[in-house]
Amino acid sequence: MGFTNELIVFVLMFIIAAQAQEPTPNYLAWKFCIDGNYTANSTYQTNLNLLLSSLSTTFTNNNTVPRYGYRNITTGKGTDTVYGSLHCREDVTPDECSDCIQLATDEVVADTGCPNSKGAIMFYNGCVLRYSEKYFFSMLNETPYIELLSSDTITDPTPFLDTVSGLLDDLVIKAVNNTSNSPSLFATGLTNYTSSDEVYGMVQCTPDLTPSVCNTCLRSALARLSSCCFDTQGARVLYPSCTFRFEIYTFYGDYMYTNNTTSPSPPLLLPPTPLALPSPTLQSPSNSTNSNGKDSSVVLAVSIAVPLGIAVLLCISSIAVWWFCFHRKKKINNNYSAPDMDQDTQSAQSLLFNFSIISAATNNFAEAYKLGEGGFGPVYKGTLSDGQEIAVKRLAKSSGQGDREFKNEVILLAKLQHRNLVRLLGFCLHGEEKLLIYELMNASLDQLIFDPVKRTSLDWERRYKIIGGIARGLLYLHEDSRVRIIHRDLKTDNILLADDMTPKISDFGMARLFLLDQTQANTMRIVGTYGYMAPEYALHGQFSVKSDVFSFGVLVLEIISGKKNTAFYKGGAQDLLTYVSFHAWQYWQKGLVMELLDSSLMENCSRSEIMRCVHISLLCVQDNVADRPTMASIILMLDSNSVTLPLPKRPSYFVSDLAVEDACSLEVSVTDIDPR
Repeated sequence: MGFTNELIVFVLMFIIAAQAQEPTPNYLAWKFCIDGNYTANSTYQTNLNLLLSSLSTTFTNNNTVPRYGYRNITTGKGTDTVYGSLHCREDVTPDECSDCIQLATDEVVADTGCPNSKGAIMFYNGCVLRYSEKYFFSMLNETPYIELLSSDTITDPTPFLDTVSGLLDDLVIKAVNNTSNSPSLFATGLTNYTSSDEVYGMVQCTPDLTPSVCNTCLRSALARLSSCCFDTQGARVLYPSCTFRFEIYTFYGDYMYTNNTTSPSPPLLLPPTPLALPSPTLQSPSNSTNSNGKDSSVVLAVSIAVPLGIAVLLCISSIAVWWFCFHRKKKINNNYSAPDMDQDTQSAQSLLFNFSIISAATNNFAEAYKLGEGGFGPVYKGTLSDGQEIAVKRLAKSSGQGDREFKNEVILLAKLQHRNLVRLLGFCLHGEEKLLIYELMNASLDQLIFDPVKRTSLDWERRYKIIGGIARGLLYLHEDSRVRIIHRDLKTDNILLADDMTPKISDFGMARLFLLDQTQANTMRIVGTYGYMAPEYALHGQFSVKSDVFSFGVLVLEIISGKKNTAFYKGGAQDLLTYVSFHAWQYWQKGLVMELLDSSLMENCSRSEIMRCVHISLLCVQDNVADRPTMASIILMLDSNSVTLPLPKRPSYFVSDLAVEDACSLEVSVTDIDPR
C-alpha cells in the first residue's frame, strides 16, 4: 500500500507539473492544411522535401537566423513548383527560433501535421511555417484565419477593449512606420488599463510585405477585435500575412536582434501538449535480495506499476486536452456564425432603457438640459439614478425605420468600439419616440476652437493629436469596423472631446439609422452640412469613403486656422471651402502656410507639422475623388516624415466666384512676409 500511495502522489505531481508548464515558442497553436493533396513519391513531394530541408538548414546551421527572422525559398518548376517560407517572431532568440523551425519542418509532413497536403500553414508560438503550390510571397493573404481566445474573462470589458484597441492601434503605426528602429514589421508594447494593471500587445507582418500592405492586413485583423474578443483577457488573430495578440501578462521576450539574451516566457492561449515522461531509472540496493524475496517482488511491482501509471496519466491527459480543444474549437467556430434570435433578443434587452428613467434623467427633456441640436434631433444631458452622466439624442420622428429595424441597427452600432468614437450605451423606444443614449463628453470641438478665450487651451500639440485621433476614428469606420460606415456629416460639432482632449467622433451611425432611399453609391436625400460636403455628394448625391476624406480636409483647415466654416463672406465667398481652402492653396504654393495659422498658436508650434497638415488637407479637398487619399494613407502621412506626399491639385469649389479668386490671389501676392 505504501508504494501504491507513493505512485499515486508521483502521478499527481507529474500531472500538476505538466499542467503548470508554460508553452515554449515551439508550441503548435494552430494548423491549416490547404490546396489539396499530392501523390506519394511524386515530383511535388520530392520538391517539398527539398524545400523543407533547405529552410530548416538555413535556420539551424551554426545557429544563425536570417535577417528579420524570415526566409522564403522556391523549388521545382511548372506544376510541381513549391513555394515556402519560415518566419520567426522578432523577440524570439536564435536558439528558440532554430528549435521551432526544426520542429515545424519535421511535424508538417508527419501524421500530426499535414501529410500529403500541397499546402500548409503551421502557426507556432514563436514561428510560422508556410508552403503552397501557389505563389504567395509579398502578397496580402487574410485567409484562412483563426481567432484564439483566452478562457478567462475581464470584469469590465468595454473600457478594457477601448484600451486594447488604442494600444494595438498605436503598435500598428509603430510597426509600419519605425522601419529604421524596428527592422521588421513588428512591434510590442504595453499600457495601463487600471492604475495598477497593464495590458500587453504585439503586432507582426511577414517582412516581405510593404508597410502599406502590412497596415492593411493588420487593420483588417483588428476589425475583428470587437466581435471576437469583447470580454476576454487575452486573444490573438492569426492571418497568413499578419497577426496580433494581447494579454494581461508579459508574453513576449526582449530579444530584438541586437540583444544577446532573452527572457521570453510566453504562455499560450491553448494548453500545452503533454510531454512523454521518461521511464525512471531504478537503482537496486547493495543487498538486492533477502530470505523472503521481498526486494524482487518490489522490483516486479515497480516494473508493472510505473508503466501502468504512465499509461493512465497519458490517457487522462489526452482526454483532458481533447475535451479542452473540442470546446475551444467549438467556441472558435461560433465566432463565424451569425447570432441567433436568442442572442439578438439578449443584446437588445441589455441595451434597452426605460423611457421613464431617461425622462427623469433629463428632467422631462427640459430646455435647461439641452446641450445642442443637430440635423437628426436635439441632444440632452442626463444623470441616471446611480450618478452616471449620459447624453440623450432625441431622434426626429421621421426616421423611416420600424422598431425592429431600429433595434438591429442600434445593436450593430453599439458593438463598434474605438477610443476615437463616442460610445453608444443603448436606446429607448416609446411610442413614436426613438432615443439614443451615449456616454457624456466634456465639450464639442467647435465650442472650444471657435471661442476666442477657450481656444487658447488648444495648443498646437493638442490640435495635432486631435487631427490624428479623428483620422484614426474615421479609418475604423471605413475599414476596421464590422461594417463599413460612411459618416457623411463630419464637422467640428460632431467631434466631442474627453477630459484629456481625446477626440471622439459622434453621430457616426446616423446615416444607417435613417433610411435615405439610397443605393450603395447614391442617395435621393442629402444629409450633412454644406461647406463640409464633397461636391459629388452635394450636387449629385454620390457618396463614398472619399466623401468623408473631403470633409476631413475641411475640418483640418478649421483646426489650423481657428476659423469657422460658415464665417466667411468676404468678396462674396460663402464658406470656408471657397475662401480659406483657396487661400491655403495660394499660401502653400508660395511657402507662406504659417499665415493661415490661428493667431493664438504663433508660439511653441511645429512648422513642419503645420506644413504637412495643410498639405494633407489640400490633398483631401481635391475635386477628383480618385486623387484624394484614403484614411489609412493619411495616418501614414501624419505619423511619418519619411512618407513623400504627392502634390495636390487645385481645390474644388461649390461657388464660382472669380472675384474671390482674384481677391485671394491679390492678397497673397502683396503679402510681404518671410516664411517662418
